[in-house]
Amino acid sequence: MNHKKQAEQILEAIGGKENLSAATHCVTRLRLALHDEGIVDQEKLNNIDAVKGSFSTNGQFQIVVGQGTVDKVYKEFVALAGVGESSKEEVKEASKGNMNPLQRAIKTLADIFIPILPAIVTAGLLLGINNILTAQGIFWDEQSIIDVYPQWSGIANMIIIIANTAFVFLPGLIGWSAVKKFGGSPILGIVIGLVLVHPDLLNAWSYGDAVAEGSVPTWDLFGLTVEKIGYQGQVLPVLVASYLLTKIELFLRNRIPDNIQLLFVGPISLLVTGFLTFIIIGPITFAIGNWITDALVATFDTFAWLGGLIYGGLYGVLVITGMHHTFLAVDIQLVGSTGTTFLWPMLALSNIAQGSAAFAIWLASKDDKLKGLGVSSGISAWLGITEPALFGVNLRFKYPFIIAITSSAIAGLYISAQGVLASSIGVGGVPGIFSIVAEYWLDFAIGMVIVIVLPLVGTYLYAKRKKDV
Repeated sequence: MNHKKQAEQILEAIGGKENLSAATHCVTRLRLALHDEGIVDQEKLNNIDAVKGSFSTNGQFQIVVGQGTVDKVYKEFVALAGVGESSKEEVKEASKGNMNPLQRAIKTLADIFIPILPAIVTAGLLLGINNILTAQGIFWDEQSIIDVYPQWSGIANMIIIIANTAFVFLPGLIGWSAVKKFGGSPILGIVIGLVLVHPDLLNAWSYGDAVAEGSVPTWDLFGLTVEKIGYQGQVLPVLVASYLLTKIELFLRNRIPDNIQLLFVGPISLLVTGFLTFIIIGPITFAIGNWITDALVATFDTFAWLGGLIYGGLYGVLVITGMHHTFLAVDIQLVGSTGTTFLWPMLALSNIAQGSAAFAIWLASKDDKLKGLGVSSGISAWLGITEPALFGVNLRFKYPFIIAITSSAIAGLYISAQGVLASSIGVGGVPGIFSIVAEYWLDFAIGMVIVIVLPLVGTYLYAKRKKDV
């Protein structure tokens, strides 16, 4: 492949170097900040040999080129465009002007939660292994593996400790990522997060029982009574505390001489934030978080099938807008508050549906490039990454996307009606079954059959009839 020629064609298709503000790349994609995405010649771009798809998200125009090729095309691209090689952060900064306030808010949430996602997903997979070892009725009636083989109980206990750590100390992870995003010192973010789950505090999961018994511990601050509770599994308290901590830290750094900052900035920032969090921020956000959780649970308890139909069908649409990142915070809140989530299983099925539709295009197409894109993006979606399938294949032809979200809505209706729960966030595709609570494996498997068969058969038959691939 002539990488310089491919780069020339890409530059021409996006409107020339005059339309380019900054450029970087990741493992598979060119990530561009454009002045005007409306002048991109999408048809010309799709016909370039190196291009396997393109999409716009968070103010960036991203072109799927492929692993091993993208770095070579990128070097030629920036040389032709006359722009320097940019970091991902620089491109994100250049892209901000293309986003409205809602998009910026969603992007902020995404930038906070995506960096901690590997820890959460890893915990989910390990919890899945623990489920296999400890759940009764999988291999034997009313017995688990550790019941039949007690020598495995120590392994299971060690796994659950390793897996639960990310959730037990979740505020520490969020605090690190949030303060880093807001521009403060990440180490202080870790500390404020861990302060909220200090072992001397009443565990948040025991708060309900303590209220019923009238045994909630308190502090007496000069006549002001403050509940001495922790915020295990909570998202909102640490997010607001991290924002406040960063603002105080930056305020002090701009006013205290460098040679004494170590003595004053950290201690004052943590003390003020800590006091305000325990007295005001924590109680208010704890209540808000619980209201959101209770409202969602009540809605799905009352109208489970309807909630599954709507969320299962709309999740693919949310991915297009980037709003799916908002529900990552909701999933984490649900797992932290209740120990399970009913939303994430529908996410996993939605991803599988998009992959199945892409596989159908692979089977139906006679074009070698499209067949390659269909199979590679289908595999990616089945492993939890749907953007290549969505933007490279399904939205390009429209009907694969419509068939996929319809199938996902049907599967969402079914598994919600059956009360399917996940013990954690895992890999959002076929391997996601290991994060499902063991007693719901069969129902989730039926949901998987729906989102594999319906999009595959429906898209294939429609493509053969339409003859456009």
